[in-house]
Order: sequence, then structure tokens, then C-alpha cells
Amino acid sequence: MINDDLPTPAAPAATVTTTPRERRRAQGSSFIGSAVEYYDFLLYAAAAGLVFPDLFFSGVDHGTGVLLSYLTLFTGYISRPIGGLLFGHFGDKIGRKKMLVITLLVMGIVSMVIGLMPTAASIGIAAPILLAVLRLVQGLAVGGEWAGAMLMSGEHSTTGTKGFGASLAMAGAPFGAVMATFVLAVTSGLAGPAFVEWAWRIPFLLSAVVVAVGLYMRTRVSESPEFEAARKRGEVHTGLPMAILFTQYRSTILFGSLAVMAPLFIQGLLAVFMVPYVVDSGAVSRETALYMLTLSNFVHIFTIPAFAALSDRLGRKQVMIGGAVFSAIAVWPMFMLFDSGNATLITIAFLVGNPLIQASMYGPVGAYLSELFEPTARYSGVSLTYQLGSLLGAGLAPLVAQRLVSDSAGTSHLAWYIGGAYVISAVAVLLSRSAARRTTRRGPIAESVPVA
Repeated sequence: MINDDLPTPAAPAATVTTTPRERRRAQGSSFIGSAVEYYDFLLYAAAAGLVFPDLFFSGVDHGTGVLLSYLTLFTGYISRPIGGLLFGHFGDKIGRKKMLVITLLVMGIVSMVIGLMPTAASIGIAAPILLAVLRLVQGLAVGGEWAGAMLMSGEHSTTGTKGFGASLAMAGAPFGAVMATFVLAVTSGLAGPAFVEWAWRIPFLLSAVVVAVGLYMRTRVSESPEFEAARKRGEVHTGLPMAILFTQYRSTILFGSLAVMAPLFIQGLLAVFMVPYVVDSGAVSRETALYMLTLSNFVHIFTIPAFAALSDRLGRKQVMIGGAVFSAIAVWPMFMLFDSGNATLITIAFLVGNPLIQASMYGPVGAYLSELFEPTARYSGVSLTYQLGSLLGAGLAPLVAQRLVSDSAGTSHLAWYIGGAYVISAVAVLLSRSAARRTTRRGPIAESVPVA
């Protein structure tokens, strides 16, 4: 049974087929391209908690420097919905492939510029301002990346494997995180004290290599068969896809954004806040904490598709709500492990946090969101919905954690906050079903085209 919680779409009048070879190439390029983009994006996130406070906000006390560093990190999340609308607009009008090549290039160039830019010690206040501007540009690019890569992979997949196919692009994000945290850990270990002085730049400059690989993969993939079928049927919009979103999909965007908020909060929390948290506690070294996060992200690569494949059999709603209930409960023992002061238990905490808590609700998200929009408004709709959820979730995570975690209450207030977020996300999943039905009354959501 395939996602029985959504209405059965109408059959299209024209189809475009894709061969198994094209399908594998599209899924592989989406995975690698997404990994490259998130290598750059999450590399900044890791550095924001570890070295940027001392390098770009050296004129204030350390706590304020950390908060300001997290604020520059947040600017990237503010621009992600704008990037989603911008690239989604053209992705729905001229195709997915061209947009994915552009976003990849932009991300790589920005990362290399960050690796070369002077610090506050050299140019003063201009350094954090430039850093914030570069992060805004990164946010624009990654805002158009996630939906495009996920749709290219999912729309090339067979009807019964849409969840799994879409999740392969999503699994590229933790693979990019593995690369980012691993390179940071190795560089930190080899360079020692020199890491803060100059060696932190090496992982950013290595973007040139990973971008070259990603571009090679992306230029060889064919356009989405579902988009091509819609173009042949004459359904590609000549107007503004954004106008269609805000007239036909308002409730869908609202509920979809809230549905993805909680798992994305966990993602941002573990990627940005928890590494410096356990390092500052004195339990483990910076290098060790980065290796712990690397290990959890590696396992995460496999659990995201596993939960997505489960949703192909049981339905998106069932798996996502079950994941929300599990996660709201599991955050409590996760934080107990983080606060244990024991390196082995902290490693288990990272393994519980990413591969289980985060993936259990996040795995089906790609297919869940794409099934709420017709193909010719799907890039824009999925981009905007996901990036708004990312802004509310991952973008706020380090700021909320920095505010709620205290010496007296520890992580208990943060655990209650996360539990509440999962309740909201679960309710939004339930309500988004009726939003999808209201959409289909105005016009059918086009079915996935048959594939060879």
C-alpha cells in the first residue's frame, strides 16, 4: 500500500518514460549534489559554534560572541525561503536541472570565499558583516537545492518507490555532514592550536574539489520525467507559480511547514549546538565530539531511506506521526546521555539523536511534501514549505537552545520545548491531509508518470 493517507490522483494525458539507467543516474546525482551543497552549508554551521566566535566576534565576551555567531548562522535560514521561491519559480517554468547546477556553483563559490576572507583582527567590523552577507547568499542557494534534488530523484522513481527515491537526495545531506565534520575533525587534530589561526580554512577551500564532482554528476542527468510530461500536456504555467501557491495552497504550505519543523529542529540542534555543548562541559575534546557527530551522520545516511521505504508500505502519515510520538519521548533519555559526562554514552546520544529521533519523522518528508503539490507548482511549493519549516526548526535551534539551557535546569526546558514542537508537527501532518483534499477539488494533483 502506497501512502494511503493522500487522495488518489487523476491519470495524466501524456507521459514521459525514463530508463533504469537514467533513474539511477538521477538518484545518484541528486545524492552527490545534495551532499556537496550540505557539505558547504553544514561546514559553516559547525564552524559557527567552534571557531567563528573567536575569529569574527573577538571584541566581545565569549558568550556574546557565540550568540552573534549563531545569529549569522540564522541569516542563512532567513534567506532559504526566498531562495526556495526564486529557484522554485524558474524550476517550475524551465525545469529542475538548470536550477540545480546554479545552486551548486553558488554554494561552492561562497564557501571558498569564506575560506579566504580576513577576520575581525584584520578588517574589524567589516568581517562579521561580510560573513553574514555570504551566509545570506548560501541560504538562497540551499533554499533552491533541497526541493530540486529531492524532486529530481523522486520524480525519476517508480510509483511504488517514491518515498525511497526522494529520500536518496535527502540522505545526501547527512553524507555532506559526514564530510564536513570529518574534515573539520581531521584538520583540528592535525593542526592543533593552529586550527583556530589558519587550518579552519582548509575544509572551506576543499569545496572546489567536491563541487567539481557534483557538477560532473549533475550535468549528465536528464530532466525530470514528470515535469517533461506536464510540459507536453501544456500544463507548465506561463504566470507566476508563487501566485498559484498563495491562492490555491495556503493551508498546505502552513501545515507542511509546521509538519517538518520538529525534525529539522533536531537536525539543527545536533549539527550546531551539541558539539560545543559537550566540549564546553569538559567531557570530550573538540576533535572527539566531531568524530561522534560524524559517526551519527554516517548511520543517518541509511536510516533516512529506511524510514522512507517504510512509508511507501505503510503510508506517510502513519510513519511520520509514529516518528513524532517516539521522538517526543526519546529526547529525554537522549539529553540524559549527553549530560552523563561519559564519552561512550555521549556517542550513543548522537546515535539516538540523528539516525533514530531525527530520521523517524524526517525520512518520508520528501515524498510527503511533493505529494501535496501538482508537478508544475511542486518545485516552488515544496521549496517554500520546507524552507519555512527549516527556518522555524533548524534556524532557531541553536538560538533557542542557547536561551533555554541553563546551569540550574540543564536541558529539561529544552526537552519540553522539543516535545511541544513534535506535538505541533504531528497535528500538522493530520491537518495537511484535508489541505491536500481541498487542493484536489480545485484541480487534480498529477500522478507520477509511468516509468520503464
